This record gives sequence, structure tokens and C-alpha cells, in this order.
Amino acid sequence: MLGTSLTAWAETPQVRVEQQQVPQSADAQITRVQGEGQAGTRGAVTNLPLPRYVSLKGSEGNARRGPSLSHRIDWVFRHAGMPLRVVAEFGHWRRVEDKDGAGGWIHYALLSGVRTALITQDMAELRSRPNMDSGVVARAESGAIVRLGECNLDWCRVSGGGQRGWVPKTSIWGVDATETRE
Repeated sequence: MLGTSLTAWAETPQVRVEQQQVPQSADAQITRVQGEGQAGTRGAVTNLPLPRYVSLKGSEGNARRGPSLSHRIDWVFRHAGMPLRVVAEFGHWRRVEDKDGAGGWIHYALLSGVRTALITQDMAELRSRPNMDSGVVARAESGAIVRLGECNLDWCRVSGGGQRGWVPKTSIWGVDATETRE
């Protein structure tokens, strides 16, 4: 990855929308609160969960300081399939972060919904089944990008380099600790 130093971009301001409630009335209104960092928030553009994981579609993607082509490029992602976390949306732009928190605004056309993960443990062991007692079928170097398959609470099935197996979630980045996939 190449890039210059990143300047923190101010996140979209938190908005609180409230309506006055009338107690003990059939006409009582419901209060809706948005954007207070609660789990399960949704993007204003796509209505998809935030944060969520995506991958870089091509071999290069420019991360910009703001959500338009007129903003300068702060970072260039250079690995096809690199997992990225979407943390904000604005029009056709998505604010993304990598494992280290580096990133910026990337046009949605450069992103893919294909789930990948980054191996974070050196020589991570891929096992035949999701338990420590099962046989090791392959090893993956730290920094390897693998395709993400199914996940249970503690393990994920991954594939890459012609190999596939199960790794503990603690050995990869690109999936939330409580996330399960089928």
C-alpha cells in the first residue's frame, strides 16, 4: 500500500430526531433516534448495516479525503480482494478503513460485496474442521488475503492459494467477532 499521512476526516454529524410524545393517548407518537453509535445502524444511502465488510474489486483503489473526485487522494489500496470495513456512506461514495484504520472515501464501483479476510497471525493453521484437535491442512502467512466462507461463533472457513480450511476468528480480520455466516 502506498500513501501519504492520513488526516482524520470528520464523520457525519450525529443526528437526533425526536418528536414530542403525548402520554396515555391513542395518538401518542413514537420517538425515533438515529446515529448514536448503536449496533445495528444502517447506511442512509443503501440501508445496509454499518459498519460492514466489503472487498476491493480491482487491483487499485484511491481513498480520498472527501466523497468526490475533487478531494485529494490520501491513500491507494493496491491489493485486489483486500477486505475493507465500510463505516459511512455519502451518495456514490463509501468511507472505508483497512485493518490498521487507514482509509478514506472510495467510489462504490471500486468495491465488491465478495467477502474476504486478511490473515493476521503468522503461519496461521488451516484445519480440516472447526476445532483445535482436527488436522492441519495448510498454513497461511500473515497478510495473505483469503476468501471468506461460512463462520460460526469462533471459526471461519477460508480458501486461498488452492487450499481451504478452518481458522479461528482471532487469526483473521474481515469478520466481526459475533458474526455468523452460512
